[in-house]
Amino acid sequence: MSTIKARVKDSLGDKMFLIAVYVLLSLLLIVVLYPLIYVISSSFSSPAAVTSGRVWLWPVELSLKGYNTLIHNEKVVIGYANSLFYTSVGTIISVVLTIMIAYPLSRKTFFGKNVLMMLITFTLLFSGGLIPTYLVVKQMGLIDTRWALLIPNAIWVWQVIITRSFFQSAIPDELFDASEIDGCSDFRFLRSVVVPLSKPIIAVLVLIYAVGQWNAYFDALIYLKSASLFPLQLILRSIIILNNSSNATDALKQVERQQLAEALKYSLIVVTTLPVLIIYPFVQRFFVQGMLVGSVKG
Repeated sequence: MSTIKARVKDSLGDKMFLIAVYVLLSLLLIVVLYPLIYVISSSFSSPAAVTSGRVWLWPVELSLKGYNTLIHNEKVVIGYANSLFYTSVGTIISVVLTIMIAYPLSRKTFFGKNVLMMLITFTLLFSGGLIPTYLVVKQMGLIDTRWALLIPNAIWVWQVIITRSFFQSAIPDELFDASEIDGCSDFRFLRSVVVPLSKPIIAVLVLIYAVGQWNAYFDALIYLKSASLFPLQLILRSIIILNNSSNATDALKQVERQQLAEALKYSLIVVTTLPVLIIYPFVQRFFVQGMLVGSVKG
């Protein structure tokens, strides 16, 4: 018996709706993609072309002057190395501490977890402020040390909440009970069972903490005094301010410095966003799964 598969034709309303969706998504793509293309094109254009507004889509008068200025600046190299250190070490510390505090809060047998969770959530709504935080960091002897950028903001409350929800939905109590019967300790269970099963949420934590550490500059501006400890963002900020506030008396030199500062701005954006663009594709496939797991049980 032959079966005739009838093709369901879309109505005129459905076709118009799909066209509207495609047009809207195309416009959104242009809105998001054009600034990125413009920044990259401006970074490879001559300073004069950038300041004169001749750059729209493609590079004009191809030039690497902005990148050459950055590469030959020792402070930029030092800042890049410092930012890599703060990002890698800070991410490891933050992820480890977040897992260690979120896992006990996800277990039903942990006494006082509701009270502790309420206190943790309270810090999300209210904080001591800048001056009390600075005094605490100073009393701990962390001023002008690398630890000032690694310890005070090591744990983000929102990430603790997300990780706790993941553990509650992805790590069943029966698995813990079975391991306890076999004589497995809490740390052994966390290391051998919980962590291997939590790759999606760990990837999310790594991405969020790494981006936060890489882009952070305010804490460095407050706590650090030695230029050898400055992260890349603080170094780049000082370079732009120095080029914009030059006291050159020659009008031609002043114009050249302003043009170079404008070209440097776009080169700096490319340099600072490049590591994040490299890391993101490797963790993107875990991102949605890690963020949404636990919201729906099935």
